[in-house]
Amino acid sequence: MSWFSRLFGGGDSAASAPSAEPVEYEGFRIYPEPMAEDGQFRLAARIEKEVDGETKEHHLIRADVLRDRESAEEAAIQKAQQMIDQMGDRLFG
Repeated sequence: MSWFSRLFGGGDSAASAPSAEPVEYEGFRIYPEPMAEDGQFRLAARIEKEVDGETKEHHLIRADVLRDRESAEEAAIQKAQQMIDQMGDRLFG
């Protein structure tokens, strides 16, 4: 199955593990959500923040693939923190 298909929900749900606990950073919550792909894991995360009583959400998906889930989670957190530092609330607009 192609990466594009998995991106929109066509992936094998048995290959995906439960979401990791969120990491709090600068008022944002980062949920690392690596995507299993051909024996590796694509770097991906969900970034959330409460804005005016509403939960705003941004999905980060990178082309990078790593060999194990733990490395992909760590890299996703680092990339999400970098995006937050660079864009702040503009992530949601």
